[in-house]
Amino acid sequence: MKKNDIPAQRPAKPQVRTGAKRAATAVKRSAPLLDGTPGESDYTAASIEVLEGLEPVRRRPGMYIGGTDEAAMHHLFAEALDNAMDEAVAGHATFIDVNLEADGFLAVTDNGRGIPIDPHPKFPKKSALEVIMTTLHAGGKFDSGAYQTSGGLHGVGISVVNALSSRLEVEVWRAQLHYRQSFERGHTTSPLEKLGKVQNRRGTKVRFRPDEQIFGKGAHFKPARLFKMARSKAYLFGGVEIRWHCAPSLLEANGAIPPEATFHFPGGLKDYLTQEIEGKELVTDQVFSGKVEKAGGHGSLEWALAWMTQEDGFVRSYCNTIPTPDGGTHEAGLRAALLRGLKDHAERIGQAKRAAPLTSEDVLASCAALISVFIREPEFQGQNKSRLMTLEASKIVETTLRDAFDHWLAASPAQALRLLDWAVERADERMRRRAEKDISRKTATRKLRLPGKLADCSNNSSQGSELFIVEGDSAGGSAKQARDRTNQAILPLRGKILNVASATRDKLAGNQQLADLILALGSGTGTHYKDEELRYEKIIIMTDADVDGAHIASLLITFFYRQMPKLIEGGHLYLAVPPLYRLTQGAKNVYARDDAHRDELIKKVLTGKGKIEVSRFKGLGEMMPGQLKETTMDPKKRMLLKVVIATDDEKSTSDSVERLMGNKPEARFAFIQERAAFAADLVVL
Repeated sequence: MKKNDIPAQRPAKPQVRTGAKRAATAVKRSAPLLDGTPGESDYTAASIEVLEGLEPVRRRPGMYIGGTDEAAMHHLFAEALDNAMDEAVAGHATFIDVNLEADGFLAVTDNGRGIPIDPHPKFPKKSALEVIMTTLHAGGKFDSGAYQTSGGLHGVGISVVNALSSRLEVEVWRAQLHYRQSFERGHTTSPLEKLGKVQNRRGTKVRFRPDEQIFGKGAHFKPARLFKMARSKAYLFGGVEIRWHCAPSLLEANGAIPPEATFHFPGGLKDYLTQEIEGKELVTDQVFSGKVEKAGGHGSLEWALAWMTQEDGFVRSYCNTIPTPDGGTHEAGLRAALLRGLKDHAERIGQAKRAAPLTSEDVLASCAALISVFIREPEFQGQNKSRLMTLEASKIVETTLRDAFDHWLAASPAQALRLLDWAVERADERMRRRAEKDISRKTATRKLRLPGKLADCSNNSSQGSELFIVEGDSAGGSAKQARDRTNQAILPLRGKILNVASATRDKLAGNQQLADLILALGSGTGTHYKDEELRYEKIIIMTDADVDGAHIASLLITFFYRQMPKLIEGGHLYLAVPPLYRLTQGAKNVYARDDAHRDELIKKVLTGKGKIEVSRFKGLGEMMPGQLKETTMDPKKRMLLKVVIATDDEKSTSDSVERLMGNKPEARFAFIQERAAFAADLVVL
């Protein structure tokens, strides 16, 4: 058997050789390998295929427009429109016509300088127009003298449109002459024709139809999508007018898209945002908007932002009028400017501690943001330009926007405070979700773990079950002996809990008492609260009948109002009413809730002979289990106060909680002063 006749099913074992000797004894194979790959002798220079002209685009359209679906097909319009917009931004065009014709052709016309039609220096037999339309990486965007800023940078945009169109026609009006040239699937089908003289007209018209061989049979432009794209472009440059025309036969009968329209928005992005958020409730009264020329020394920056109360936010960014749906460095600059600006403002007004946990996601959570930057020679990720990669853009946006944001906040303190409060609430929600996620992750693979101090009841159903939240271990001990073990659970708390209305997020997340309480209830908090998972029908706050006890009860009610409002709305939260005094006359014992109740009992109940002994309970821990059960825990004898939210004026309730329990002592002081007479006359019945 000859060396080159080795059977394919029994390949020769490789021989290990080193250096020049290994190279000199490389094995040659004429038969294919086991996986079907041609042998080395079949892989020759003839195997190397050279794609010329625009053939690479037709072979691999995804490399240039991201695919062959509907979105990619409409990218052809974006490329043609971008060229016209570059002329407008450069100051050479004032209008752009977009015309969708009945036969599926789309025409984009501008009144700019017109594509050059003189012979190209490197290709003297071709006009510059033909070179631009049939050659990749050919265009005026490489010459910084032709365009200061532009959307087209790689010189492949309009040639890609040509390659992926079944037919494309270009008309140019330049130097009072009219020219035309035609192409099919990237190939020239007619010479550059001179059609005659014209007066007072200049510009370029590109008319094309997508190729069904690339995008599929029946592929056609969608009027609604083109309409939206054209309108968006007009917002990005207030100096241009875009005129929309569409054949009536292509429009739906409901008339959502008009056959003709003119887009001209001198207000730029502010007009755009106002239209997008029309009818939405805002956190701040004003839209934060502006425009700075020569931002960072060159180009310009324009922005418009508003914070919505009931809607999810969005960020739409643009570079040289090109949409960047994947963001990039300019969006990074936006996030940094807003976060640092709001934190600095919080520090100036003495609320740095509240703002410390904020992240850019908290600030932008419900923000509708539009930002457009014009810079020289930007770098994008991919031909689709979906992400801006220019590092300098981040610094330009952050520096420019930061100064403007500082002035905007300082100009309206009340508006700035509302925005700060809103962002802090978003941070609260984020921290709460993270804490709940951690708890869920820890308990997902094991049975429910209840707090060690919880004395649970034996009833497995929430129906009829009660949880007493008790002040202190001593009171907890008495309550555990006084309870009905079948349906009454006891959770003792040590002293005053955290004030959730003024605590930082870190303190809230790290507070063990609140974590134990949330775990005992089992219902979750915030938007993740589930009433059906609440482990008890009644949650009863049982604290001492004195000022400290009232304060602890207020802190607990604030916790439930802020973290579990649906628990209160469901009618699950109550206040126990323990006695403050025990009155004894002979063998008769009665209990009084407060001073007024004590005096009433002395006058109306203890009317017999004998000395009345009055003893004051220093706390629940001093009460015997039998006394606590008789006065406070026995459903047949006790009194409970149901906690409800004033649903007729929910905003007023929220404001009152914030004023009384928030971190602004001056608001609390004013609240107390306003109600001094009411407090003096208050009698608990």
